[in-house]
Amino acid sequence: MGTYVQLGPVRTWYDEHGSGEPLVLLHGGMVDARWFEPNLGPLAERFHVYTPDLRGHGHTPDPEGPYTFQAMTDDAIAFLETVIGRPAHLLGHSVGAFVLMQVAMQRPDLVDRLVLISGGFSKDGDAVQGGDDDWDIDAMQQFLGPAYAEVSPDGADHFRVLAAKIGDLSKREPYLEASELGAIQARTLVMFADDDLSTLKHVADMYDAIPNAELAIVPGTSHFLTQEKPELVNRIVLDFLTQDPVPTVAPIRRAPAQQS
Repeated sequence: MGTYVQLGPVRTWYDEHGSGEPLVLLHGGMVDARWFEPNLGPLAERFHVYTPDLRGHGHTPDPEGPYTFQAMTDDAIAFLETVIGRPAHLLGHSVGAFVLMQVAMQRPDLVDRLVLISGGFSKDGDAVQGGDDDWDIDAMQQFLGPAYAEVSPDGADHFRVLAAKIGDLSKREPYLEASELGAIQARTLVMFADDDLSTLKHVADMYDAIPNAELAIVPGTSHFLTQEKPELVNRIVLDFLTQDPVPTVAPIRRAPAQQS
């Protein structure tokens, strides 16, 4: 069913599933919380799962003005403070991953463990440079518009407005430096497809830059990896969220620094 909470200018919709420690799932651009349907059941068996819709997405109405990642980050911080009121596990995909990455950088006190799926830290790492120049709203409406129309309070025709705002955002942001990711204190799982929207070099740079990171590359998948191999994705995510790190036999990246 879901419910609404007023977070500043945004009347944010969210739903809840399961019980246990809080886990927030944040979807990517031009989709909504239904994106996680292949993953929700197994996660809700272990956690109290919250599934908010981003501003202008799904059941959440679209506020006036352009989108920025900082505004979305502020929304997520307000959601954690207002609805959950304690540190939570965070899992984001694509746009949602970058938003939650910024939450972890700006408000580490709100984050337990962090899962970042298919969300890079800079457009310099895009696998296809200049791809935003061919932002085809007609094709996107044909592909994603019908699902949007099923739940949006703004009506089916507003999808074109949403797509234009996301297209404008994707031309401007993000452009973080890898060094900035050192602010992430949470234990972090970096997960990408082996044929994703970011280059594998960018993925490796991201993994290297986050101090307490673990890396998963899901083979034979694309940006839709959570749908393409949900069982594998779910197993990796649940292992990360429920198990402590194992003592590895031959650590190199994680080897203790030599005392001088």
